[in-house]
This record gives sequence, structure tokens and C-alpha cells, in this order.
Amino acid sequence: MKKVFVVLVLGLALAAGPTTIRGVVTVEAAPQDAPANVAGAWQLTIDTGQGTGTPSVTFKQDGEKLTGTYSSQVFGEQNVTGTVKGNAITFAFTATMEGNKFEIVYSGTVEKDTMKGKVKLGDLGEGTFTGKKK
Repeated sequence: MKKVFVVLVLGLALAAGPTTIRGVVTVEAAPQDAPANVAGAWQLTIDTGQGTGTPSVTFKQDGEKLTGTYSSQVFGEQNVTGTVKGNAITFAFTATMEGNKFEIVYSGTVEKDTMKGKVKLGDLGEGTFTGKKK
């Protein structure tokens, strides 16, 4: 009978949320990681099999949602969309080069004022990138 009572009390305590009941410890769900703050201007360095590049990107951030502007010598100025969840970041844009459209996708991680990861250049190939907040 004691086991049933303890289970019932523990179940009621957990259902009631974080409360203090003598002799019963309640468990609260861990909060999800807040998205890293990436709003502002970033200088990127890209390394691919075709060489290196130094584009810049400026993000506006609304929670996990990113919008902004990407600027490079190769792709010009492009509108960017993406997400940041915890310290994981993904952003992309569609580029047109010599009449062909393809998607450029960056995915990586953010640590304070730096980021790093991989970039997929549509069918043109892949590379790595690093970034530093300006």
C-alpha cells in the first residue's frame, strides 16, 4: 500500500508543477537553449576547391528566425533567410550565375562573436566557412 501512496503523491506533485511537498522532490523540464544572438554584420571567409572568398552578411533576428542581406563579389547582393536554434545556424539564398539558378546554403555553429561550418554551393561544390562579427 505504501508504494501506491508514494507513486500517487509523486504523480500529483509532478502534475502540479514545481512545488514543494515535504519529502517529495519535483522535477522541472529543462528550458530549451535560447538562440544565439547573431543580429548585426558579419565578415565571412569561405574556402572551396576553387579558392577563397570574403563575403559579408548582415542579419536581422526575430527569435530563431533570420533575415538579412548577403554581399559578395561573386554573387552580388542577395536576400538571406535562415534560422538559429541554440548555437546551430543555417542561412541560405538563391543565386543566379550565367543564367543558372542554384541555392547557396550555410550551416554551422555560433560561439559568441564567431561562427564556423560548411557551405553548399548548389551543384558547384562545397566548402567551409568561418565568420567574425564586425
